[in-house]
Amino acid sequence: MAEFLLLAALLVLLMTALGLVRLLRGPGDADRMMAGQLLGTGGIAVLLLGSTSEPAIADAALTLALLAAFASVAFVKYGGGFGRQRAAERSEGE
Repeated sequence: MAEFLLLAALLVLLMTALGLVRLLRGPGDADRMMAGQLLGTGGIAVLLLGSTSEPAIADAALTLALLAAFASVAFVKYGGGFGRQRAAERSEGE
């Protein structure tokens, strides 16, 4: 069972490393945000795969998942093109 978990963790790390390429070379902000979410998800998966003996690691991983969800919401509201467009419209109207 431990070999399977190690193999799964290595596979997740490999996929996360490939996502890092998209994070660095992404053509747009949304691509970079999605790659950042992939990195966060991969990190959470590795933490959960390795947390068989320590429950505090699982708590930390779930906290990171919650923060990642808030980061996505903040990006959509303030960081994406639509959020910038709405902010510009508000400043012109004032």
